[in-house]
Amino acid sequence: MSEPFDYEYLLRVALVGDCKVGKSTLLSQFTEGKSLVDYRATIGVEFRAINTKIGGANVKVQIWDTSGQERFRFITKAYYRGLGGAIVVYDVANHSSYINVARWIKDLRENMNLGTPILLVGNKSDLSQLREVTTEEATNFAAAEGLDFMETSALDGSNVETAFRAVLGDVLSITSGRYFQEPYLIQPSQGKEI
Repeated sequence: MSEPFDYEYLLRVALVGDCKVGKSTLLSQFTEGKSLVDYRATIGVEFRAINTKIGGANVKVQIWDTSGQERFRFITKAYYRGLGGAIVVYDVANHSSYINVARWIKDLRENMNLGTPILLVGNKSDLSQLREVTTEEATNFAAAEGLDFMETSALDGSNVETAFRAVLGDVLSITSGRYFQEPYLIQPSQGKEI
């Protein structure tokens, strides 16, 4: 039986993007420290909660893993209202998933509060030999959209915790009205790669 966790803040963040970009594996890597072996499409929305510390504050984090399937878009859009932040994920080895990022961002901005933090994540950075989206291309897009950006590998865990903690730090700063920063994170990137 786990000990009770008294949290100061409840943060709600969603993972958004096309099917098969690795959203569920990113979530598993962040919450359990392991990647998923078998692919299983997310139906509608799945949810995980974790208790953690961010900048010294006790925080309960609810992470919504949304389906990338078109037939569930009307369901997933309903979850965007009231989000504290979002991580938009594309696959660096799948250019069409990158092209669709603009649509995901548009949906989020139409349904979230103005100024809600959005982090753009190019996942599967371990597939460098299959890369279809350059880091420079994504960095330029993120800068034009006013987003932070980083690349991750949900398979080997590279930058996964840093990505989640970056967006959670931004969400907590807005929620609390104070600036929180994890000791190993740099200042918000304003579109530059973190």
